[in-house]
Amino acid sequence: MKLGSLKHGRDGRLVVVSRDLARCVEATGIAPSLLIALEDWRRTEPLLRALADDLEHDRADGVMEFNPANAAAPLPRTWEFLDGSAYLPHVERVRAARGATVPESFYDDPLMYQATASGFMGPRDAVPVADESYGIDFESEVVVVTGDVPMGATVDEAAAAIRLVGLVNDVSLRNLIPGELAKGFGFLQSKPRSALSPVFVTPDELGGYWRDTVLHRPLLSTLNGEAFGHPDAGTDMQFNFARLVEHAARTRPLAAGTLVGSGTIANQDTGVGASCLAEKRMLEIIADGKPVTPFMRFGDSIRIEMLDDDGDSIFGAIEQVIEKYEH
Repeated sequence: MKLGSLKHGRDGRLVVVSRDLARCVEATGIAPSLLIALEDWRRTEPLLRALADDLEHDRADGVMEFNPANAAAPLPRTWEFLDGSAYLPHVERVRAARGATVPESFYDDPLMYQATASGFMGPRDAVPVADESYGIDFESEVVVVTGDVPMGATVDEAAAAIRLVGLVNDVSLRNLIPGELAKGFGFLQSKPRSALSPVFVTPDELGGYWRDTVLHRPLLSTLNGEAFGHPDAGTDMQFNFARLVEHAARTRPLAAGTLVGSGTIANQDTGVGASCLAEKRMLEIIADGKPVTPFMRFGDSIRIEMLDDDGDSIFGAIEQVIEKYEH
């Protein structure tokens, strides 16, 4: 089952989307928004699945074209976005570029921070940034959406709580990060709003690509129309999503609709490219002592997408242009 939201108010209008991403039907008679559907999942899931089946078999009324340009983020806002860093090749390279090693604890204890969840950009929304000097970067990631998760949940309970899977562009302002981390209190201004893929899908929709709560497909990043990276999300993931959700819920319950991110997809094989500019710059520093690749500028574009074995888009593409923000 694939779910999305059309732009409408702050929380969008819930739609069920066809497997080929071409058509959709409003599901507001079941729940007005995806967040409300997730909060009442026991009731809404079977109804949404029935509507999805009707859509696939041409039995649904009110079918319309699904146009990502008219789509909001599937969850335009939610309670929490907790972003991990589960691909340690990314962490290792960032630290190696400044002559630091990775602490042993990083291999057993997930890295995670609390990102902004008050609003997500739609898949075709421009990324507003006030100043190019901030060091504008994209981060191509996988994200899951949970149901209610009790505090102290086990890994098995965390796995069972995963409701949906999607993609995220976790926008980062790299030149603001060092100053914030130096304060010893984490990210804030350096992590603005992120963008979500046109649809989120239920794990069963992914078939054999979803194994052990890991998504086993390459994630494609295209910068200004040129292929940038295609690391496999199922390779070199130190902590699967069940482990990340369990970590997030260790000292707090998670409300239905919580997003948990994988962190930037990265593989040990550097030949597959990268999922963010920072990593490419770090590899340049390691090789030549200085970065050559610039951060993004106004007018630059990024496309993030995952395809199945037939070359069809699974979640639809995030396609964004960097835009100067005028207050």
